[in-house]
Amino acid sequence: MKGTNIGEFEELVLLTIAALVNDAYSVAICDDLLKRTGRDAKLGVVHAVLNRLEEKGLVKSMLGEATQARGGKRKRYYTVTNAGKSALLKSKEIRDQLWSVIPNMTLKRI
Repeated sequence: MKGTNIGEFEELVLLTIAALVNDAYSVAICDDLLKRTGRDAKLGVVHAVLNRLEEKGLVKSMLGEATQARGGKRKRYYTVTNAGKSALLKSKEIRDQLWSVIPNMTLKRI
């Protein structure tokens, strides 16, 4: 297992997988990222991130059943592992700590 530090986009993908629960496959992840963040994530980029997260042990994948609608192809579904949950919690704690030290007047809307 590689290091478990995660970048901003890896964090978004992990959060999206967690939000999609049992329906987290690559196309659904791209669609949900666009809906929730406005980011038009390319499928190839999401696949690369999913592979990296799996190498780090932060997600695991399994193949679903083949369907006629997909021409007999199977979807690969992703779930967040315990290590992935820990990485997300660590990232949230760091962000919360940093947000807590910013003076309120610094971020007032202009």
